[in-house]
Amino acid sequence: MDLASLLGVIMCLVLVIYGIIVGQDISVLGNFVDVPSIFITFGGAFCCVLIMSPSLRGYINRLKSFSLIMKVQPSNEEGTIKTIIGLSNVARKEGLLALEEAANSIDDEFLKKGVLLIVDGTDPELVRNILETELNCIEDRHSKIVGFWDSLAAMGPAWGMIGTLIGLINLLYKMEDPSTIGPNMAVALVTTFYGSILANWICIPVATKLRYKNSNEIMIKELMVEGLLSIQAGENPRVIEEKLKSFLSPSRREAMKEEGGDNVG
Repeated sequence: MDLASLLGVIMCLVLVIYGIIVGQDISVLGNFVDVPSIFITFGGAFCCVLIMSPSLRGYINRLKSFSLIMKVQPSNEEGTIKTIIGLSNVARKEGLLALEEAANSIDDEFLKKGVLLIVDGTDPELVRNILETELNCIEDRHSKIVGFWDSLAAMGPAWGMIGTLIGLINLLYKMEDPSTIGPNMAVALVTTFYGSILANWICIPVATKLRYKNSNEIMIKELMVEGLLSIQAGENPRVIEEKLKSFLSPSRREAMKEEGGDNVG
């Protein structure tokens, strides 16, 4: 469980509720509940994004992607570098064909696929093309999911404004009764509140978190590609290690060095 995401979602809600009720009775929360506004804002936003979706199944799957921000993504760049250096040592001592047995202990399917391509004697340029094509496909799938949340973030405030306009139109028709102006204006503004909450509490944070996860996953896979091609080219394990460390920040390179991250045999 990603505690940062969970705490962020909960604390945003808690702070908004606190801001509403501070100095007032808790019953004031009832002023922010309006069923027609909920239907207009949330219903309009979600249905509008449904129109944009390629299929109902795709729409549902993208809604489910919310759960991804709650999952801790295993991303150990240092561990990946050590694994690749271990493979390079095997290749240097026993030859590329010996990597086939080592591939059986690799959990990451992308890395395993690359190792087997090398073992099969695939041309280095073709290996790069195959792996980069898969990378592009992964990034494309991820971008569609992020785009779903971006679209929902845009639709929330837009439909909130539509709800506000509906409320104002109804308000203007009752201008002869001054006692209705305040309550009707409040209800009209509630839809804008709902739209802003939908966009800024849920959609934008989810899209940003998913972009981060995508960027991190792609970076690790690019590291794998460079490492595998270096192994296939017969480069020295120490040279490969220094090349792959360039993917890390200076502080993490230093920490890896202090931990004895050098697996070069």
